[in-house]
Amino acid sequence: MNPHLFVYGSLMSSAGHPMGERLRREARLIGKATIQARLYRISWYPGAVASGDPDARAHGEVYALENPDRALAWLDAYEGIRPENRDENEYERAERPAHLTSGDEIVAWVYLYRGDATKLSQIANGRWAGGVP
Repeated sequence: MNPHLFVYGSLMSSAGHPMGERLRREARLIGKATIQARLYRISWYPGAVASGDPDARAHGEVYALENPDRALAWLDAYEGIRPENRDENEYERAERPAHLTSGDEIVAWVYLYRGDATKLSQIANGRWAGGVP
């Protein structure tokens, strides 16, 4: 199981969210990174949508999960992923290349928004600055 996770919203170290604190107890921060995606404001939290535009970047962090099976189970629950209702899930977990600021590339899990982003506000610089509700 891939132990790497890319986060870009409430799970980032700068967000101050309790679930992000849990992530930091169960994982090691590798560093800042980007993925090829566009970032949108969903509510008090963002959603990354995969993009074919190589200039579209969502900024975040990559973590190495100590126990990927256990961590991904609670992360899926946090992101509202229910395998039995796939069509109703707001997010999907997918593996994508993440580009670290060191220049290295690493394949990491990321939660991508599945909804219609056409009526959402795009975060043009790809950097989530929101806090917790």
